[in-house]
Amino acid sequence: MNSHEKLSYINEIEKLKKELKDKNDLINQLNNSLNGDEKLPKVQSLDYSLNKEAISNLNNENILRYSRQLILPEIGVKGQLRLSNTSVLIVGAGGLGCPSAIYLAAAGIGTIGVVDYDEIELSNLHRQILHTESRTGLKKSASVAASCSNLNSSVKCIPYHTVLSSKNALELINQYDIIVDATDNVATRYLLNDAAVLCQKPLVSGSALKFEGQLTVYNYQNGPCFRCLFPKPPPPETVTNCSDGGVLGVVPGIIGSLQALEVIKIAIGLPDTFKQRLLLFDGLAGSFRNIGLRPRQKNCAVCGDDPSIKELIDYEQFCGAKADDKGKNLTILEQSQRISAKEFSEILKSKEKHLLIDVRSPVELEICDLGECLNIPIGSIEKEDQLKCIENTIKDNNINKVFVVCRKGNDSQIAVKFFQEKLTSLGICFQDIRGGLYAWQKSVDQSLPLY
Repeated sequence: MNSHEKLSYINEIEKLKKELKDKNDLINQLNNSLNGDEKLPKVQSLDYSLNKEAISNLNNENILRYSRQLILPEIGVKGQLRLSNTSVLIVGAGGLGCPSAIYLAAAGIGTIGVVDYDEIELSNLHRQILHTESRTGLKKSASVAASCSNLNSSVKCIPYHTVLSSKNALELINQYDIIVDATDNVATRYLLNDAAVLCQKPLVSGSALKFEGQLTVYNYQNGPCFRCLFPKPPPPETVTNCSDGGVLGVVPGIIGSLQALEVIKIAIGLPDTFKQRLLLFDGLAGSFRNIGLRPRQKNCAVCGDDPSIKELIDYEQFCGAKADDKGKNLTILEQSQRISAKEFSEILKSKEKHLLIDVRSPVELEICDLGECLNIPIGSIEKEDQLKCIENTIKDNNINKVFVVCRKGNDSQIAVKFFQEKLTSLGICFQDIRGGLYAWQKSVDQSLPLY
């Protein structure tokens, strides 16, 4: 047997050993799932040190695993080694973080940290594709880390079950080479931007809502940061997230995959990243557009020539909104202007004359309702014809009590306040149902579907 044949047999043996290990791992995973005892990685504390060891060569298994990208002249062995020695922190284990994480693991990124404070819910699964039904209620960060490790056991996957804040962001971000913003709220975007600038890390930012997505790279090769473009946060009431506005699951899948691509290009050192460019994706039109962004601003508060922000601030106070992607809870009405779901159910039972206005969209009304109502979507309440419709309905039916309902009790408060100002002459008592349909399902009728 010559040396070439011997090497071929050795490689074949190693390949069969790997296949056997994968099959055994799969059998164990399926058994654990059947027993409801799937093991997820232990969540790390924030003082965890990466202890990265440089990888200087690729073994036979690496060469075979990454062979399809190794033969790309832009990557090759040097590029693959750079990926293996790169650490990436993904903030957000949801619709953007899942595809980004799994493709980075597949590509052979050496270390992937995943930050998320949340647990898996059934409503996550249509877009957060690394989570499963059997993991409902478990930590998202650990779920993503488990899925990545199952795909590529050579990648170090570190879950952090925590809210990223001004107290822990610098300590955590300093340990990683590239940061991925896969969050869904403004406060964390400003926090991540400022921390990335202070730690001198590139920030790959993505967002997705409804049928649309955006992608860009901040703080890379003297390019602009998020504050260069948006020095001040938008008013909280103008910001919509997936929980309120909805999203088609494949859209964050596309944007998250593109975020992974940008990370790979940065790690390898390839040109033509989305530094100082914004990618706009329209899922309905099936179109991609590139928009040039303004360069780094010399007067920027955090990355400018004479920055005023030299340490992290209170970003919830700065943005006037919480640093999470849960639905916001407004309180703009007095308690006397609100009733509970139970109180409204008693009104329905007594058949007391009233008018119920549902300010959800018609498509939401198709999902569920509280019975006979006047449907005026929140975006249409200021229209003259809608106000006239309410006025006529009240007068024609001799009504002196009007109740307003929405999904969670936020839009209904806005509507009540508006109706009270515009329809004062009617002398009518307008009240919203506190907590909306969520409160109704919890305290009155648990058969009502939630969405």
